[in-house]
Amino acid sequence: MPRTLDEQRTPIDESGPNSKGRLTLIVLFSSVVGTLLLMAPAVAGQLQEQLGLTPSQTGDLFSAELGAMSLASIPALWWMKRLNTQKASIFFAAVFVVGNISSAYIDQYGLLLATRFLTSLAGGSLMVLCMSLAAQADNRNRVYGLWVMGQLLFGAVGLAVLPHFFSSFGIGIVYWVLAVMMVFVLPLARFLPKRAVVIEAARGQTRLNTGYALRATLGLLAVLAFYISLSGIWTFVSGVASTSDIDAQTSSFVLSVATVLGIAGSAVATVLGARPGTRTNLLVGYLAMALSLGLLVDVPGLVRFTVAALLFKFTWTFILPYILATLSELDRSGRLVNVANIAIGGGFALGPLMGGRLVENTGGYGALIAVSTAGLLLSLAMILAAQPRNSSNLNCETAR
Repeated sequence: MPRTLDEQRTPIDESGPNSKGRLTLIVLFSSVVGTLLLMAPAVAGQLQEQLGLTPSQTGDLFSAELGAMSLASIPALWWMKRLNTQKASIFFAAVFVVGNISSAYIDQYGLLLATRFLTSLAGGSLMVLCMSLAAQADNRNRVYGLWVMGQLLFGAVGLAVLPHFFSSFGIGIVYWVLAVMMVFVLPLARFLPKRAVVIEAARGQTRLNTGYALRATLGLLAVLAFYISLSGIWTFVSGVASTSDIDAQTSSFVLSVATVLGIAGSAVATVLGARPGTRTNLLVGYLAMALSLGLLVDVPGLVRFTVAALLFKFTWTFILPYILATLSELDRSGRLVNVANIAIGGGFALGPLMGGRLVENTGGYGALIAVSTAGLLLSLAMILAAQPRNSSNLNCETAR
């Protein structure tokens, strides 16, 4: 324990922005909240089989969940500046728990849709809080890397384990597990600040840096373009496989392995932090991701498709922590990252919408690949232009 000059022991601030308790809270809260959406393929199939939902109803249900998580950013801009974050997080966690337990026993579609929307709104509020707290950490690249990796790990474990219990417990097992996990991680709320989320001027950051508005806008547009491009491709990547005479079982196996590579991508970003530099890591990651799309052009064989899928998923989760770290360097209060949550949700919604129409209108996947590649390169240009002028100094500091 540290000492002062008069040799009196001083307590360690376990709820400080760089404490292990705060980091654990950020990773576990966000992982529990994000698990369901990362299990969407298995959950969607069980909902259709058990409740008799149509594909459009299933799509609307998940759109409502994703939309609620994104919309949570808007009220968060108000309550995070005014409310005690410990009490607020306990309230949102309680809504999340009650909403999930209720969902396990609802078999009427309209009521389930409303319940899932409110539950996801509470979960999204916790997610936004975690993203804002991560923005205040000194080593933001690594924190966001762990933030991504935790969600991927929870989603992968859920996909691997929970479907085996559907025959005995139905879809309710998913909702109950989410509720129980939230109860277990809720004690971590003690590592939250007992005040509204603010950023001290002594930390040496200011939102009024040169060209802040322009850089912030470019950063948000970069996030939107990034997610439109990747979600458009990822939604229809199985279709690319089918045109190459790769059977569904083989392509599903390749994509499941790609999910593991996604975990590895975020892990590499966590280990590297800001080394050798945020700009360098962004440039390498984006160009490698564009290369993965190039490998899908024409009719890729099994080997080329596999390399493309693995590289795509790895670079996706490798790039994301550096994008979020860029936004948090522009605004250490976390408000800009909050707004980015809306851009992420918008990109996830617009990507498949764009992709489906491109595939239908052209009768193939070439136009989708070309547009997505162009979107990635545009996102790269904007995120590089959005880099704070003092980012090199910050990178040196966080790399230590």
